[in-house]
Amino acid sequence: MNLRQVKERLEVNNSDLSGSVFDDVNMSGCTFHNVNLAGASLDDINMSGWRVTTVNLSGLRLSKANLAGASISECRYDGMTIDGIPVTAMIAAYKAAQLSGIDA
Repeated sequence: MNLRQVKERLEVNNSDLSGSVFDDVNMSGCTFHNVNLAGASLDDINMSGWRVTTVNLSGLRLSKANLAGASISECRYDGMTIDGIPVTAMIAAYKAAQLSGIDA
């Protein structure tokens, strides 16, 4: 199915859209629930204001991302790095600094 230069509201249930290509598409306000995006590639995407809950991001690679104002909480950080530095080590160092009264 090809959709070009149309404005449609789609409700898609129990469907296989694997291999689909979306280019220059406005999906603002869409809701995704129980969706498998394993192996998907996202490039030049505006995700400002996104909220992501109960998601498996293992193996995620972010580069050239604007994370200003981003918040990560109640997550598993094992093996996660930021600029090559293990996040668990950063958190441990921050907590140690807080306990000793050093500004971190």
